[in-house]
Amino acid sequence: MHRVAVVASPPVSMFNLAIPELLLDKARIDGRPGYEVVICAPDPGPVATTGTLGLSVPCGLEALRGAHTVIVAGAGEPFAPDPRVLRALREAAADGVRIASICTGAFSLAEAGLLDGRRATTYWAHTEEMRRRHPAVDVRGDVLYTQDGQFLTSSGYAAGIDLCLHLIRTDYGAAVANEVARLALVAPVRPGGQTQFTHTPLPSERGTACSDTRGWAMRNLDKPLTLTDLARHAGVSVRTLTRRFHAESGVSPLQWLLHQRVERARELLETTNLRMDQVATACGLGTADSLRGHLVRRTGLTPSAYRARFGRPGGTGPLPSTSSTSSTSSTSSTSSASSASSASSAA
Repeated sequence: MHRVAVVASPPVSMFNLAIPELLLDKARIDGRPGYEVVICAPDPGPVATTGTLGLSVPCGLEALRGAHTVIVAGAGEPFAPDPRVLRALREAAADGVRIASICTGAFSLAEAGLLDGRRATTYWAHTEEMRRRHPAVDVRGDVLYTQDGQFLTSSGYAAGIDLCLHLIRTDYGAAVANEVARLALVAPVRPGGQTQFTHTPLPSERGTACSDTRGWAMRNLDKPLTLTDLARHAGVSVRTLTRRFHAESGVSPLQWLLHQRVERARELLETTNLRMDQVATACGLGTADSLRGHLVRRTGLTPSAYRARFGRPGGTGPLPSTSSTSSTSSTSSTSSASSASSASSAA
C-alpha cells in the first residue's frame, strides 16, 4: 500500500489538511485501499490552525520515515516553517520520496531548498512574496499545480483537489482517479500539458459562454470535428469562438481538445481490451501511430506499456460511449486527428 504522510505546520489550514485524506482514502484497487494516510506535525498534540476549530495531531515527524509521498498542507502567515519540518523534508527528498504541497505549503519546500531552479506555484495572492523570498524558484502564478521531478506544488484551496487527483492518476491510472472524482462530486480532469517530468496545467476556466459547445464536442470525440464545426454549434464565427474559448480556458480550442483526446485514450487503455487502432479511433486521434506519439509525449509511456501498468483485469471489448466519467467535467473540446496534430504543433 502507498503510504502518505501529511504535514500540518502551524497555523495550518484545516481545509488544506483535510483534502489529501478525503480524496486518497476513496481510492480503491480491486476493493482494497490504495493509500494509507497519516497526519503528522512537528509536535504531536494540539496544533494551531488558521481558523477557530481546534486540532489534535497524533503523530510526530517520524511519520515521514517510510512514506512514499509527503504532502505539506498550507499554513497561515508569516509562512515561517519549523526547522524540524525543513530538516525532515530534506531527508525525505534525499531518499527520493515524492514531496508535494498544497497552497502556501510551497513555502516550506522552497525554504528547504527543494524548489531551487524548478517550476512551482502557490496561492495566487502570495506568488509575489514567493518570488521575493525565493528568487531561485521559477514561480508560476497562473496554473493549478506543477510537477517538476519528484516535487509537486499546487495553488490555493480547491487546486489541492486537482493535485490529489493527479497523484491518484499517476499511481493507479485515470479510471481510479475518475471514480474518486465521481465519489467526491468534482470534475475528474482540469486539463493542462503533462509530461513524465513536468506538469503545468492550464488556469481554471473563467467563463461558461462556450460550455455547451465543449460538452457537445466532448460527446463526439470520436468524430472528425473542426473549428468550423465548433463555431457552427456555438452560433458564432471561428474568430469569435477562438477568442471566447481562449478567454475562458487559457488555450486554443485545438490545444484543449488534444488534451481531452489523450485523456480519453488513457481511460480506454485502462478499462478496455480494444486494439490500439480502435482506441485511436474512439478518442479521435486517428491512427495507432498518432496515439503512440501523443501518449509518449504526455506520459512517457507507449500505449502497450501504459496498458500493462494501469490496465484493469477483465477489461471490456466493445467500444464504450464517449460520454464516460472522464467527460463529465464542465469543460469539453473538439477537433479531428489532423486537428490534434495541429494542436500539438501549436502547444
